[in-house]
Amino acid sequence: MYEIMIMDTGLGQLYVDSLNVSGTQQLLHNLKQMKNIVIGSNRQKANLMLCGAVPRLLRIIRSDKSPAVLIESAIILGSFAKGSEVTRRKLLEDGVLSVMMQGLAHSELKFVEACLRFLRTMLTSSSAPIEILHQDNTIIPHMIKLLPQSKCTQECITSILATCCKSPESQDMLCRHGTVTALIPLLCVNDDRIRLPTLRCYAAMAYQNKNVSATIASAVHNGESLLQFFCGLLNRNYSVAMQLTAARCLTYLCRAGAVTTDDPIVQFRVLPTLVRMCKKDRTVEEKVEGAETLAYLIEEDLDLQSVASITDHLILTLAAFLRYIPESTNKNEDLSTEMKQAAFKVFASLGANEEDIRKKIIDTESLMDQIEKCLSDPNLKVQLSAVRCLHSLSRSVQQLRTSFQDHAVWKPLMKLLRLGQSEELMTIASSTLCNLLLEFSPSKEPIVDAGAVDLLCKLTSSQSTPLRLNGIWGLMNMAFQSEQKIKNSILTALGTDQLFDLLTDSNVDILMKTLGLLRNLLSTKQHIDSIMLSHSKQIMTAVIMILEGDHPPDVKEQTLCILANIADGHSAKDYIMSNEDILKKLTYYMRIEHVKLQIAAVYCINNLVWTEEDGAIERQAKLKEFGIQKHLQTLLDSSDTVLFDKVKTALQQFSS
Repeated sequence: MYEIMIMDTGLGQLYVDSLNVSGTQQLLHNLKQMKNIVIGSNRQKANLMLCGAVPRLLRIIRSDKSPAVLIESAIILGSFAKGSEVTRRKLLEDGVLSVMMQGLAHSELKFVEACLRFLRTMLTSSSAPIEILHQDNTIIPHMIKLLPQSKCTQECITSILATCCKSPESQDMLCRHGTVTALIPLLCVNDDRIRLPTLRCYAAMAYQNKNVSATIASAVHNGESLLQFFCGLLNRNYSVAMQLTAARCLTYLCRAGAVTTDDPIVQFRVLPTLVRMCKKDRTVEEKVEGAETLAYLIEEDLDLQSVASITDHLILTLAAFLRYIPESTNKNEDLSTEMKQAAFKVFASLGANEEDIRKKIIDTESLMDQIEKCLSDPNLKVQLSAVRCLHSLSRSVQQLRTSFQDHAVWKPLMKLLRLGQSEELMTIASSTLCNLLLEFSPSKEPIVDAGAVDLLCKLTSSQSTPLRLNGIWGLMNMAFQSEQKIKNSILTALGTDQLFDLLTDSNVDILMKTLGLLRNLLSTKQHIDSIMLSHSKQIMTAVIMILEGDHPPDVKEQTLCILANIADGHSAKDYIMSNEDILKKLTYYMRIEHVKLQIAAVYCINNLVWTEEDGAIERQAKLKEFGIQKHLQTLLDSSDTVLFDKVKTALQQFSS
């Protein structure tokens, strides 16, 4: 093998050196010989590149030789681009991309086409530096101008634009340069090699971009809207790839708000098409794309979820995805992985809102077993899709009490959280764990026994905002109507410093859940007294800090409710009564023009002055000194019935 490579390299050098001739006809002859050698042979491509063919070809192109010479040179470089990933990286290092982009300005169409074929191969590869297309503001307008020149320019340019449209900036740029209207005539060309990349380009432009989607949805050509073009391409007489891509375009437009979810095109054309793509007569690749697009279409719309769940036995069809048995090749193993992911994605979307749909999904044969198995799958993407599905199903109160009790899915879930492989995976896994820790969930007790307190407390220190939120959310759920030992373990594991960090977090949701945790900890008279005995200084400091801070009314209301809970304790009342700063704040929030805050403040006063509690007379007398009784009387004029009733109840305590 070594001798053959030496011989090939020697021959390769002869071919490269033969490009050094000055005569145009001889050079053209030599280029054609080289072309015939490299086409179809990755080994010969590598040999010739090793011998310096690329710099020599670039020199020829830059020297502005005859069009025939330029064309042959560009074709050879295009052949090199179709080699291995290594040869493509070498072409990038040698600066071939920028030279070929400059070639698009040449007057010879065949040379321009050869440059475009090279660019298409390079820019649609896995290592494509797609940003290069947007670094020169003249490139895209020039490409749009080239579109009508030939079928080759149309096929190549639409493929390039579709692949390189990956960001909101690139979407906006394409739209700004008139791409939306420039592409419409290409949908009338009876050639899938042009129509398909054109559709893909529209899909790439529309994805999660409201402004561009609105432009696409309002575009018209010869009296027919672009939406009608897309809808027409859903017909069964077109290729499956065409139908799928047209459905994807309309799905993205729908999710971006350019087409409403109740539009007949979506309900009666797009959704049934995507469901049909999941059927057993489709290839695995088609099933996966159809299912994933369907999952995205219905993800946030209850009506579409309901329609999809009863369309053509979809749930049973997806269940078959999970039983797909691949052949022994690696490629088919990858396809099996993609089938599982796709099925779980659709199940997650289907079960996002409706209890009846969740029951249908969970009742599917061995589904929970499959989820449990996939949570431990070595493939991160499979784990992620399984967790998403589980999270969706865990929103069901009924299923938490039944199916989730029969399957200990919390075990692999906690294992995933401890491994911490992926932030996205941990975020969804911890969200699911929060649901499993709800008071009515049978899984709550074994999860707590398995060390959930320490695990969640650790999450509250994460740099990731969603993980901090889920950590404190889980602790809040865990603390609700819990035994005192669980509450004490939460306070001990969390620690005062971390509690204050969470109360000063810039994220309002985290602050609200932390206050929710405190409120749940400070419930049941004995628990309130016990916790305040140990942590009164920290808790009262936190309450004052929040009430004095610049926070939204919802945050202040939650804090006043914590005070009301403290006021419900036996001995804990004294921590409020002995703190004049707190009493002044209660007076202030009774006077403030915000009904919810007034109600919360009066609720606290009610608990302090309740006549049946020991020491009520002394507390009433002190509160009278602070003018609280007079403030209550002024609130009797309130038109809010809830506030009026609470004020009336409080005043009755003072007079009894």
